[in-house]
Amino acid sequence: MLFALIEKTVTGMGYELVDFEQAARGLLRVYIDVMPEENRAVTVEDCEKVTHQLLHVLTVENASYERLEVSSPGLDRPLKKLSDYSRFAGHEAVVKLRMATPGGGNRKSFEGILHEPKGETLRLEFEGNEGPAMLEFSLAEVDKARLVPIVDFRSRK
Repeated sequence: MLFALIEKTVTGMGYELVDFEQAARGLLRVYIDVMPEENRAVTVEDCEKVTHQLLHVLTVENASYERLEVSSPGLDRPLKKLSDYSRFAGHEAVVKLRMATPGGGNRKSFEGILHEPKGETLRLEFEGNEGPAMLEFSLAEVDKARLVPIVDFRSRK
């Protein structure tokens, strides 16, 4: 119920709901991103705009919470949906699977380059014991997945 309400509000404003969590003491955290076609980062103004709208909607709907935080997903953005893997194909990511996979040398954690999914099959190219290898897995097998942040302080102008 709360998730659907937040998602409808955020997407209706032209943003993507990346994730949300209900933390201790009534804290409600909402992570938003701009739509892929905008090709920019979330700004403080974006978060402020969404916060004001959510405060209004949550009050009208009499939702139970104490505090609301709206922020960007950060440089190490979590990958939650199939569309995230398509959007970030070519980027470096860390993927932790729920169970060890025989195709990955009985490991659960992998770091490598995301490839465009083939249907429902997600793909990550990683450095195996015998050189580059391709890990194929489903969204249901993923425990956690995040982008690897790329920070270049020298490129400032």
